[in-house]
Amino acid sequence: MRHFEYARADSAQQAVAAHGSDREISFLAGGTTLLDLVKLDVMQPDKIVDINGVALDEIERLDDGRLRIGAMVTNTALARDKRVVDDYAVLSQALLAGASTQLRNKATTGGNVMQRVRCPYFRDGVSDCNKREPGSGCAAIGGVNRTVHAVLGTSDACIATHPSDMCVAMAAIGATVEVQGPEGAREIDFADFHLLPGKTPAREHALEPGELITHVVLDAPLEGSRSAYLKLRDRQSYQFALASSAVIVRMDGDTIADARVAMGGVGTKPWRAPEVEAALKGRAASEQLFADAAKLAFENAIAYAHNGYKIPLGQQAIVRNLSDLTAA
Repeated sequence: MRHFEYARADSAQQAVAAHGSDREISFLAGGTTLLDLVKLDVMQPDKIVDINGVALDEIERLDDGRLRIGAMVTNTALARDKRVVDDYAVLSQALLAGASTQLRNKATTGGNVMQRVRCPYFRDGVSDCNKREPGSGCAAIGGVNRTVHAVLGTSDACIATHPSDMCVAMAAIGATVEVQGPEGAREIDFADFHLLPGKTPAREHALEPGELITHVVLDAPLEGSRSAYLKLRDRQSYQFALASSAVIVRMDGDTIADARVAMGGVGTKPWRAPEVEAALKGRAASEQLFADAAKLAFENAIAYAHNGYKIPLGQQAIVRNLSDLTAA
């Protein structure tokens, strides 16, 4: 039995003060990732700071049209919010495609952004894993790597996919992460929040020690657009994506006036595909255009022993989503 200190916070400032700059201290929100990993002995915090008493559970429309989401807003509340359903359908669909109803009722927006990888070699506590024990190696590269391992953004140190569906939708929408820390408040562009593994896969995000996510602010919706999230997986319920796509398009007749595309299940972080977007803009919608554009997303893909199928599957996730949206 491991002993740890427990504290409750009633404000973001109090939470940050209780945490300090110690990396061995964790914030507790819904606990759907943290408690799992503590029980597996993968995460071993010396102290847990409970932030369920911090008032960060509101969603508000800002004057510039953006949507500000409190870090403690549950996945269920966010998915069902009328402003999200009406203006950010891709996000609502992504949230409802993730986990189970019980987990969505507990999981929070901030916690989902911080969600850790589902690689079994990371979670088993004994295999070589550079995320868990830097410098030990990556057992997944030479092991079984069919489902939760990436073909984009990998390195010799780590090939685990980022597991979140919500974050893929947010990558397509565009967002800003607001944080509070020992040095005060700051903002991080969502595209820069999750880090590629490179040589330091143990560092997964751009937060400094002691910083707390307080809000995620979505960019204003693309006027006149349609959006959707398509998740391809081994089974329809409670399963992580083998490949997914979050697509937003604005049409001008049969021409794609604007497009935003992000992918999940194939990258080591939520994967925005600007090369696909550039290939689509100003072009007449067609299956051939979609297929050609989707190939661009995987030009730098690296397949491993068991996950090469993700390259054509990821392309199909983009093509099918675009086909459905432009036919609407």
